Amino acid sequence: MKNLLFTCSLLFSTALLFSCTSSNSDNAQACNTGNVTLTTNFATGRMDSCKRIAENEYFITLKPEINKAKTPINSSPWYAFKVQAKQPASIKVTMVVKGDEHRYPPKISKNGKTWQLQPYKLNGQRLVMNIEASNEAIYIAGQEIINNEYYDDWAQQLLEQSSISYDLLGESTQGRPIYKIESKGSSNEWLVILGRQHPPEITGALALFPFVETLLSNSDLASSFREKYNILVIPNINPDGVQAGNWRHNANGYDLNRDWNDFNQVETRQINAYLEQLVENNQKIKFAVDFHSTRSNVFYTMPVDYGVENAYFVRHWLGDLDKKMPDVEVVLKPGNNPDLGVSKQYFSDKFGVHAITYEMGDNTDRQEIIDIAINASNLLMSNMLSDKDHNKQ
Repeated sequence: MKNLLFTCSLLFSTALLFSCTSSNSDNAQACNTGNVTLTTNFATGRMDSCKRIAENEYFITLKPEINKAKTPINSSPWYAFKVQAKQPASIKVTMVVKGDEHRYPPKISKNGKTWQLQPYKLNGQRLVMNIEASNEAIYIAGQEIINNEYYDDWAQQLLEQSSISYDLLGESTQGRPIYKIESKGSSNEWLVILGRQHPPEITGALALFPFVETLLSNSDLASSFREKYNILVIPNINPDGVQAGNWRHNANGYDLNRDWNDFNQVETRQINAYLEQLVENNQKIKFAVDFHSTRSNVFYTMPVDYGVENAYFVRHWLGDLDKKMPDVEVVLKPGNNPDLGVSKQYFSDKFGVHAITYEMGDNTDRQEIIDIAINASNLLMSNMLSDKDHNKQ
């Protein structure tokens, strides 16, 4: 890991407020007796069982939410809990993942803005850490915490500095708002940005923020781009999963990024309906980017011979990014699986255009994530504004 200090700093970070105080009644697992308490009574909090096994020793079990197959589609063992003590105490915490292994090294924060890697050891499948508990609450989580309120704070800051709209697109399974951000230019062509289908994939969120901020900035390039293209951003598709600290799914136990064929879930169904409405009103979907996280940086793309318009557009764009950032490995992985139900395939099959899944590594340096996003955003605008023939290599 390049950097043991993590921050949630965005271009507007000084104005963003983080709160771990909002109640999450669905996640009330706790070791809450005695001098020391370990609790999850805040948004994104998650530990599926907690046992006090000795004086100042605790055992936490992590389990995936149940889906229809009763197994997680992808290994994403999220956790987040708060530690507090009436009197200072050194405690030992052991975590295991039922039927799986650990993915996210533990991080610690006192203020929710600055996160550091919490020292730990792996003893087989057991992750063990020693924590200094006091009456000042500390948070331990698999990644930086970005809750639903964070998105609203971020959007409000965008509203103050950009000519955009911020409106309700629809509601989630449990009735939480799903918002859309829009910038409208003079044409009928749309760039679509999606985020947070999978709750623990924080590095995808950390990339989406500066990527969108760059699109909506006051630079000459961004201003020219917004004059020609409309932008639709749906940054937080799965607010129920975010609230509950789910590994992968929405409130119904569905992976939303496997639902872009059947639209069984209200979250994807509403987005599809909105895009269909745009097209019915003589609007055109031009390109789409869906932000995620995985174990290393990778851009999942459609094959150049798949039949979408401007066949080599993505290869040119990401090739420019590779040249712009020689110290960063820009990895493209073309793929085609019409039956999988992922968003990039949906855009290509339904609208005949390129779309990518933009994945940042779990442990990628946070400043590098921002730098990649800013450069990728600027180069995307340049390529979309270019008259270059993207049907040729």
